[in-house]
Amino acid sequence: MSTQNGKSGKVYLIPTTLGEMPPLEVLPISIKQTIEKLDYYVVENEKTARRFIKKISPRKSQPSLKLFVLNKFTEATDIPSFLNPCLDGFDVGILSEAGCPGIADPGAAVVKIAHDKNIQVIPLVGPSSILLALMASGMNGQNFAFNGYLPIDSSDRKKYIKNLERKSKEDSQSQVFIETPYRNNKMLEELIKTLAPSTRICVAADITLPTEYIKTKTAINWKRENVDLHKRPAIFIIQA
Repeated sequence: MSTQNGKSGKVYLIPTTLGEMPPLEVLPISIKQTIEKLDYYVVENEKTARRFIKKISPRKSQPSLKLFVLNKFTEATDIPSFLNPCLDGFDVGILSEAGCPGIADPGAAVVKIAHDKNIQVIPLVGPSSILLALMASGMNGQNFAFNGYLPIDSSDRKKYIKNLERKSKEDSQSQVFIETPYRNNKMLEELIKTLAPSTRICVAADITLPTEYIKTKTAINWKRENVDLHKRPAIFIIQA
């Protein structure tokens, strides 16, 4: 834990594993070193955050941890107070539920406030499902866009998919997006039906886990593939 020395504390962005089963070797030693010196954390879920911290640093005192919960139920007016320890000279860590804080993750709201308050932000190296999927896709890694979640309404989603395909073709740009895991199978079905037969689709599921599945095929060839993506964290990438 940092001591009060007249200086503001720092904000550390601490990546986590992409699931329950991956070996801890996917995380660099800097993650363990940082967790061992911090007592203040901003997390999405207190239970899973404590479990992750204990796994990384078994000897760390759990009662000494002070966790601020940031999720869809958090009031926006409460978020600035999460950085009060920094103003008192203590460092604060931001933990994602999976992967890198601030990337498809609510931690970005805290980071924005940290910059507004002139608090130093330090990103640590760790697994990003978005980048790992792009690396393995064989698609354009020099020009790509992450689009988050697509519209839920079927008609709107179809139009959005066609628009992404058009952008991809015009700009030679890989289009990356995600879906709620229990709707993954439906998403792949809609991609196959909506996209041109020659448009490539990459599906990257369970990245870094023992069940890892990464394949890139044209839309027409995906029709011959039988894969169950139900409730498996997945990244979708298309390129026309």
